[in-house]
Amino acid sequence: MVSSQQQDGVHDLRSALERLRENPGQLIETDRAVDPIAELAGVYRYVGAGGTVVRPTRIGPAMMFNNVTGYPDARVLVGLMASRERVGLLLDAPPRRLTQHMGQAIRDAISPVDVGPEKARCQEVVHRADDPGFDLRKILPAPTNTEKDAGPYFCLGLVLSSDPEGEKGTDVTIHRLCVQGKDEMTIFFAPGRHIDAFRKKAEAQGKPLAVSVNMGLDPAIHIGACFEAPTTPYGYDELAIAGGLRGRPVELVDCLTVGEKCIAAAEVVIEGEILPDVRQAEDQNTHTGHAMPEFPGYDGPANSALPVMKVTAITTRRDPVLQTLVGPGEEHVSLVGIPTEASIYNACDAAMPGFVTEVYAHSAGGGKFLAVIKVKKTSAFDDGRARQAALVALGTYAEVKNIILVDEDVDIFDTDDVLWAMQTRMQGDMDIIIVPGIAGHVLDPSQTPEYDPRLPTKGVTAKTIFDATAPYALRDDFVRAQFREVDPSLWAPELFPDAAGTAGPDAESGDDSPRRASSTRGKSSQHD
Repeated sequence: MVSSQQQDGVHDLRSALERLRENPGQLIETDRAVDPIAELAGVYRYVGAGGTVVRPTRIGPAMMFNNVTGYPDARVLVGLMASRERVGLLLDAPPRRLTQHMGQAIRDAISPVDVGPEKARCQEVVHRADDPGFDLRKILPAPTNTEKDAGPYFCLGLVLSSDPEGEKGTDVTIHRLCVQGKDEMTIFFAPGRHIDAFRKKAEAQGKPLAVSVNMGLDPAIHIGACFEAPTTPYGYDELAIAGGLRGRPVELVDCLTVGEKCIAAAEVVIEGEILPDVRQAEDQNTHTGHAMPEFPGYDGPANSALPVMKVTAITTRRDPVLQTLVGPGEEHVSLVGIPTEASIYNACDAAMPGFVTEVYAHSAGGGKFLAVIKVKKTSAFDDGRARQAALVALGTYAEVKNIILVDEDVDIFDTDDVLWAMQTRMQGDMDIIIVPGIAGHVLDPSQTPEYDPRLPTKGVTAKTIFDATAPYALRDDFVRAQFREVDPSLWAPELFPDAAGTAGPDAESGDDSPRRASSTRGKSSQHD
């Protein structure tokens, strides 16, 4: 039966939470007091962080903390998208088809629309920075992930800003924001980010850049914002992808204190300006030398000189939910990995229609560094096309570091199956292709001149293609052992409650949820 909520669809964070409450095992809530400084993330590490988080961890439910120490009116949500199954539930798509679903959203993009103040739910409560006693540190419980963090961070702050010269429209991107004082935050830009280009334009004119930081959103907005160039070139408004996912535009309203827009249904909005020619050390208050744990699984180094955002106001819904994530967790994999998959899939399908059938941005790479690509070979010429697909992928998503190519009989979401293909369908001296000296990502600690003196600067790397596909001419020698198709529920109904009448749990009419890598389902890597 389809509930009224499902009929209405997910349109903001609160309707997303209702969707999860209707599906057992997807959301838990606790009223036990929790300290936002290291403790909250420490709890969720065991409950459902997953990803590249230090073991033991697991993929589990989202979690709402209703009693945050020092913040009697605040709630903090973590892990909303920390499983592929849950993302599928929230985006109305089977988990295995999210790649194609996201790819279609780009083609179906709908631009955001401006609405009047009567729809500004994000402005039900207003805190202005010029009010006596204003202190963002006392209003919002920005968490830290670890004891070594440079400071409290807003980890899911969607920054919205516009080209100060009016040429390249509006952009949205998630950036890490470290709280530095009562009305100041530092903002980290990885190289090539479009809002940083806006900032540089404004700074060259000696002007601040107006921004809004939007938190607590429809998950379609967050995940749509994680596409990157060339899929979303400079000047492309990624909010249009969320519109494509939902079939309706994202609604924007005017900020109250700066000349910028914000998302009308956001739980929390921080308004402000990025100041020209002002820099601060990320860890100036703690001197830890560390920023926060980033998606590769390591503590990122604290930056010595970051741009500064001066906060002019905080607006919220009544009883707001502050949304955060665990830096290296599975939520990052979902947020950036599924757009990565869609970008690669669309590019390969445009170049070689129907040849690439599935793409998975693996958890081990944080959704960025490792892609598994499934190809459909029909001739000997396709041996070369498989490697061409890998090159297309590297050209489409600059931060991918390693690509594994597999055949149609391999489950790309099952790490054991992918590793099996690498052991039996690959010879190191024949099937590994290395492309040196390519732009990568500055947060990989191996992409530095200290690690490899041949590298010119941080964020340059060798990229590797692992061709674990069987040669087409030898395809008959690589046929997997075939078992009789049966209905296992006749013998073990408790294990296959939904399999009655099917030919097995992986038949087309069976379970559409991807099986995760063994590293996230084995007892040795879970907390029971």
